Order: sequence, then structure tokens, then C-alpha cells
Amino acid sequence: MADADPKIKPKADQVAAANVIESVEAPVTIVKKRRWGRIGLMAIVPLLIAAVAGYFYLTGGRYVSTDNAYIQNDTISISPDVSGRIVSVNVKENQRVKAGDVLFVIDQEPYKNALEQADAALAAARVQVATLSTDTGSAAADIESANADIALAVGTYNRQAALMKQGFTTRAAFDAAAHEVAAAKARLATARASAAKAQMQVGSGVVGSGVPAAVQVAMAERDKAVLNLSRTVVRAPKDGIVSQTSRLQVGNITPSGVPALSLVISASPWVSANFKETDLANMRVGQPVELKFDAYPGLKVAGRVQSIGAETGSQSSILPAQNATGNWVKVTQRVPVKIEIVGKSDRALIAGLSTDVVVDTKPNG
Repeated sequence: MADADPKIKPKADQVAAANVIESVEAPVTIVKKRRWGRIGLMAIVPLLIAAVAGYFYLTGGRYVSTDNAYIQNDTISISPDVSGRIVSVNVKENQRVKAGDVLFVIDQEPYKNALEQADAALAAARVQVATLSTDTGSAAADIESANADIALAVGTYNRQAALMKQGFTTRAAFDAAAHEVAAAKARLATARASAAKAQMQVGSGVVGSGVPAAVQVAMAERDKAVLNLSRTVVRAPKDGIVSQTSRLQVGNITPSGVPALSLVISASPWVSANFKETDLANMRVGQPVELKFDAYPGLKVAGRVQSIGAETGSQSSILPAQNATGNWVKVTQRVPVKIEIVGKSDRALIAGLSTDVVVDTKPNG
């Protein structure tokens, strides 16, 4: 055992010395790592600050945005042109329709009766014109008879005048002959007036049409009856989505000119964005726009500035603010900007949805 100790002891001393060296070198390595970390951090922070500053310098004022924006759709108020009882409703709420599709039908019986009355009035007008034509011929005969009476009365008057000079007739006979001449002339004037009246009634109307006025009036009334009958069937004027159909109930009386339902033209939505007046300095028509919607997170749609409003929202209100007061406070005004949607969306762009609008004012700026 005494011979083995010298051999084992040096190995133990070597291990202990190595441990001491490692314990000394470890803090030195940690200090070096920390020093390089601080140097790297001190270099990165200024670079980040410079990068952010450069970005804002290059893009500062380029983008203007607002969340005061909403999707809009052109909406048509469908109102019947004739009044009556609803007998058929062919659509439901939020149903898509094509132009020309039947929306609802109004009771047609009263308008069919009106058309029959118009047909009868037209036939009566034609009979009246035929009768007036006969009266025109009769008036011409009366004129000829009146001319003959005048010739006879004048002859009698001349004879009485000659006899009066010779004293072979009485004053009464002479006066009677003169009266007969005047009466014959009056009958001729009456016959001519009757002929002119009959001719006017038969031949009057639109110049060049050749249709008497009475017939034209009856034809116009018939055309009106046909039009009213066709208007009992209310059709969609354009493609769209039907809305507010709760007022359409079979049996209800719908008055003419009062909206019965709405038709949303979903094929051409757009965005109405209200920008602050301070954001309009570099905004121009045609600049690109990015649209995001609260209802569809992650969805982005491209657009462009279509038009900039001609007046602020407060100015176009029913009661514009009067600023001529002593306690006036300046308020930043909002100007409506119409944004055309040029990109495609796989989600329905429902009218009224809240929209975030970002306009890139560099192009065309």
C-alpha cells in the first residue's frame, strides 16, 4: 500500500488543478459573452431606431385612413303605379331576383273592367263620328235649300218693289217680301254654321293623323286602361336582393306611389368613407385603397377613390351648424369620400358593414 500512494496522488492533484483552472476560466468566459451581448445590443438598438425613422420618413403622410366608413349599395324603392288589393306575392325576404321577375300582383278585375269601358267608349266615339259625317251631308243639303229660298225671296221682293212703284201692291206685301229675303239669308248662315261645326267635329284631331278628335280621346283612354292593367303585375327593374317584404301580405290594400318593398342592387357595392378634412391634402381621385371589414377579420379588398364630396357632413345635414356665435369651438370636419370596390370578395359585402379604409396618396399625389 505504501508503494501505491505516490502513483495515485499525482493524478488527484492534476484533477484538482484542472478544476481550479476551469473555475477561474468560467467567469472570464461569462464576462466576455456579456460584454459582446451588450455591444451587439448597443449596435442593434440604434439600427432599429434608424430603420423605423427612415420608414416613417419615406412613408410619412403617404397613407391616410379612417374607420368611419360603411359599405353602401344602391337601393330601389319598389312602389306600385296603381292601387289595389294584393292577390299574389312571389318573393320572400332576402331572395335574389332577376330583372323582369314578378314580385307581386294586384287585383286585376277593376282594371279589366276599366279596359272594357274604354273599348265601349272607343266604339261609341266611332259611331258618333259616323253620325257627324251624316250630319255634314245634311248640312250641305240645307245650304243648297237656303240658297234656293234666297233666290225665290229675292225674286218676290223685286216684283213687289216694281209693283210698289206703280201703286199696284200694298206696303204690307212689300215688307213681307223684304222680310222673307232676310229670313232666307239667315237660314243660309245657319246652314253654313252647322256644316262647319259638323266638319270640324269630324275632321279635327292631330294634324296629319286623319283621326277625329273624339276617336283620339277614346283611344287615349283605352291606352291608359291597358297600361294600368299591365301595372297590376309589379316586376323587378334590375337584378338584386329583395328586402322589407313584411309589408307585402295577400289581402292588403297597397296605395299607388307608396314603397311596398326595397330592392338592393348587390352587384355594385361601394364604400362611403368620412375622412377628416386634414387628410385631404394629398388625396386624389383614382388613388388605390385597401379595405378591411370588421365582420370578416383577415379579409382585404382593393378599391380606389372614385369621388370626393362637395361638402362636409355637417354642411349637408338638415340643420347645419351656425358658427356665428361667441362661444364657437373649432371642430375638425368630415368629408364623405366614395370608394369604388375593384377587388373581388368571397364574402357578401352587406350594406352598412363597418369598414376600415386606407388610402395610398403617393400615386397621382
